[in-house]
Amino acid sequence: MFDTEVKSLKSFNHYLSKLVESRLWLKVIIALFLGVGFGLLLSPQNGWITKETADIAGDWLALPGVLFLKLVQMIMIPLIVASIITGIASNDKDSLKKLGGGVLLYFLGTTIVSVSLGVILSQLFRPGRFLHQQALDEHNEITAVPTESPELSFGLETIPDTISNLLPENPLASMVSGEMLSIVIFTIIIGVAVLSLENSLLRPVKLLLSAIQEVCMTVVKWSMLLVPIVVFGLMAQLTSSVGLSSLSGLTYYVGVVLLGLLLLVICYLGLIVLLGKTNSLHFLKKIRDVQLLAFSTTSSAAEMPLSLKTAEEELKVDKTISNFIIPIGATVNMDGTALYQTITTLFIAQTYGLEMSLLNIIVVIVTIVAASIGT
Repeated sequence: MFDTEVKSLKSFNHYLSKLVESRLWLKVIIALFLGVGFGLLLSPQNGWITKETADIAGDWLALPGVLFLKLVQMIMIPLIVASIITGIASNDKDSLKKLGGGVLLYFLGTTIVSVSLGVILSQLFRPGRFLHQQALDEHNEITAVPTESPELSFGLETIPDTISNLLPENPLASMVSGEMLSIVIFTIIIGVAVLSLENSLLRPVKLLLSAIQEVCMTVVKWSMLLVPIVVFGLMAQLTSSVGLSSLSGLTYYVGVVLLGLLLLVICYLGLIVLLGKTNSLHFLKKIRDVQLLAFSTTSSAAEMPLSLKTAEEELKVDKTISNFIIPIGATVNMDGTALYQTITTLFIAQTYGLEMSLLNIIVVIVTIVAASIGT
């Protein structure tokens, strides 16, 4: 019954390998620099074209990026639901009990480390101070600068309601409104419940979920064809709208994000050495193709099949473990996203001249830990 699933996975892995061999990552880098250069040519600051013309051109340049994002968002919820339930259903109850606690602790721990690292780097380097107020005003990015930090309502009395709201009364409403954490919790509950089914009922459920995954992966495959064009268009629009002076400030912000990601990778490699007793350079060599694909597509969903293949064939991870952890991790454990969102939030606050108190930062950490799931 699952021959079709295996063949489909192999076919998609072959497609992903072709993308790596075609140096999609190099095309993305070239598109990025070309987009910046073209955006500078379109910038109204040059005086070659009017601001209205530049805005219209920017909208057309950004169109592939808008379509790409809508395409990915369109299939994100069914992919998350199918992946998490499939990951849970691939194990028996005993294996789930053995793995579940450790995996949850790892996911939560690494996400907290990522957010904390983002806070430290943001407070240390303060990238928002390099984006000058005058440059932002010229492009109407800021309409008013508050003189005082806003009051945040956050206390012990709000925690029970916050926790109870995580369990959706209406899962469909949560899906429509994009409440990703509620969707993930609902999906995990359904996945655990699926394990109680008899094999005769479980097999068609697995087959249906595999079919949903395959459909989603096909859409992901289509979207990957747009990646270089998307990068070129979005960078051209961004550069033409903010200009060179603001772009230099954004460059510093991007540098802080990249530094954070590098430190995060070093933390991962430390865990590999300490817990996995594996040489870090040997490990990096084994996952080279996965990293290149992730950089090229910026999509956890796109690299999921190749991650499974690499874990099982190159790293010799047990299939039951990889089938459980990777689908869930690819949709829930977004450490890089958590770090990026933290730095971005504090970057914007610094740009607007807002001083973040300790309570504000704690609220940011809690919010981003939840918001990073499935994004």
